[in-house]
Amino acid sequence: MTEQEASRTRIRVRHYELDTLGHVNQAVYHQYAEVARLDLFHRAGGHDEMRKGGIAPVLLESHIRYRRELRDGDEVDVTCHATFGDGKVFWMANEIIRTDGTLSAEISCTLGLMDLNARKLVPAPRDRMAEAGVDLDVLCGPAAPVSG
Repeated sequence: MTEQEASRTRIRVRHYELDTLGHVNQAVYHQYAEVARLDLFHRAGGHDEMRKGGIAPVLLESHIRYRRELRDGDEVDVTCHATFGDGKVFWMANEIIRTDGTLSAEISCTLGLMDLNARKLVPAPRDRMAEAGVDLDVLCGPAAPVSG
């Protein structure tokens, strides 16, 4: 992965992830995106500090657009990056791409940063993550814009 690429996580399709039609079950695409999001958060760091501070990212909404089916044995790279705006939410986007370059799915998610005691979203999640030591360059990727 070069500095200009989005974060990528390689996943191999397993036979038990298939539906009765022989392709990957729709819910598994969301699982692949979750694996990539958690991997990216791990690489960006700050997880322990966020937990000590009583905050954690939470998924609020997920939308998927299927492009091409996946089958048993396919290998995919799942990209991931975050964008932030001014409110209490932020967004993460994934592309699921077969190793031959075929785009299989696009996933967009809305997340928030939850105060684990109050069970409410905190304002300015980007700032709170930075304060906790999350590397925003890793989380957002070098080319990812900050939304306004």
